[in-house]
Parts: sequence; C-alpha cells; structure tokens
Amino acid sequence: MLKELDVVLPFYPGGLTKLVYSNSNVSQKLYVSDIFHKCFIKINEEGTEAAATTAVNVKAQCAMIVPTRLDFVADHPFMFMIREDMTGTILFVGWVLNPLVE
Repeated sequence: MLKELDVVLPFYPGGLTKLVYSNSNVSQKLYVSDIFHKCFIKINEEGTEAAATTAVNVKAQCAMIVPTRLDFVADHPFMFMIREDMTGTILFVGWVLNPLVE
C-alpha cells in the first residue's frame, strides 16, 4: 500500500539508511522488509473494546550474523509490556492468564 502511494525509498537496500542517517557514514544498508498492521474492535451493549498494533521489520544488507538462541518458557500466568526505550513510555500492556491454552 505504501509503495502505491510512492513511499518507495525505505523499501530499497540502503533507502532507510539514507532517511535515518543522512549525515553519517553507516556501513549497513538498512531497509524496510515488511510492515504488518492488525486491529481488533468489539462493540456490544456494555461498551467498546479496541486495540491496534503495527510492526515494521527492518533489515540490514550486510554480513550474516548468527542469532543467539534464547528460550522463553511461559508455563504460568504473566503480564507483559511494550515500552519505548528512550522515554520509557508504555505503549501496550497485556497479560496471559493461562499460557497452556492454545
């Protein structure tokens, strides 16, 4: 959809690097590989519930890096937050009451 609106530079290898680091010599060629958007809305007699999220995958065209494996075992109820690092602003809060239910 963005490409159809002529927003094309971020999708080419190095395009995002030019937008973000216009005055520096960054060796990695950053670009947007995928953008996902999901939303949910529920309206009934008790009110309205809505949520939305957008994810942007950014890739770097550079030498291959082997990712470190990290096992996350969620076998009990837990709460999670998505937080912006620079300001500490909490963007989204959620909880899983029974992680064993699919």
